[in-house]
Amino acid sequence: MSKIYVIHENKEWTDHLIQRLEELGIPYEDWLLDSGKVDLTSVPPEGIFYNRMSASSHTRGNRFAPELTNAVLAWLEQHGRTVINGSGALQLELSKVRQYLELEKFGVKTPKTIAAVGKEELLEAAASFEGKRFITKHNRAGKGLGVQLFHSVEGLQQYLESESFEEPVDGITLIQEYIESPDASITRCEFVGGKFLYAVRVDTSEGFELCPADACTIDDLFCPVGEEAEQPAKFQIREGFTHPILEKYEQVLAANDIQIAGIEFIQDHNGEIYTYDINTNTNYNSDAEARSGQYGMLEIAKYLEGKHTQEEVLV
Repeated sequence: MSKIYVIHENKEWTDHLIQRLEELGIPYEDWLLDSGKVDLTSVPPEGIFYNRMSASSHTRGNRFAPELTNAVLAWLEQHGRTVINGSGALQLELSKVRQYLELEKFGVKTPKTIAAVGKEELLEAAASFEGKRFITKHNRAGKGLGVQLFHSVEGLQQYLESESFEEPVDGITLIQEYIESPDASITRCEFVGGKFLYAVRVDTSEGFELCPADACTIDDLFCPVGEEAEQPAKFQIREGFTHPILEKYEQVLAANDIQIAGIEFIQDHNGEIYTYDINTNTNYNSDAEARSGQYGMLEIAKYLEGKHTQEEVLV
């Protein structure tokens, strides 16, 4: 029987989707790819395959899960299977450099960014910001990995020489201009089926590492600023949000065959929008959704159900 196959490496980030699939009575199978194998001479099962592999898998001990997923997706696509967020999506998920280049291709403004390998190269890159504040971040990241704010090249040098320096998993550190938000917030736009679903305002006043998933507020030490009971407004859905940037975002997703994603932007004091992240393993905050009455995982489950029904009809 044809099913929905959910490809991932982190059960906590998939539980909500599984619950929705069960509520709707949709047949599914959980493909946990923290380890495994793929026989390239075999034929994949019939069904819809939804890739939820995360760039931050290495922080949970699953260093090579993206590489295994890349092999599995290539196998599925070779056999003509319907893959939601396929190989193209995974390549963007694993590289902010690729994300920024794709965004700029469609006229979406991104912060000035320099990618570098090596501490001397990082210092040279920082010097080009001419006394302005800048941040570091990992190229292959997620949840704000490696994000630090600096006011000077000297400050960066001290960080690079300290034990607290985080070496990126792919070796590439980004030096990026610091965009200051007047109200210490960013906006994350969610898309399902390649179409805008809703936007959520995230309070960034406590730090850079942001993840809307409920699991991050409980167990994930790499995601310390999830929503807590005493801070109910950390995540707030922006009711009725609309902006011309959304059309460009949808164009970027369509060009890269991405059906489900969250795209984050920040506005400076002049109202200028800078887009800095495409997350193809999007998660949602249940408290914010409950207040708004909009549910991302439910919409994903319905979307997958529709794709599955289409395939059943064709078969």
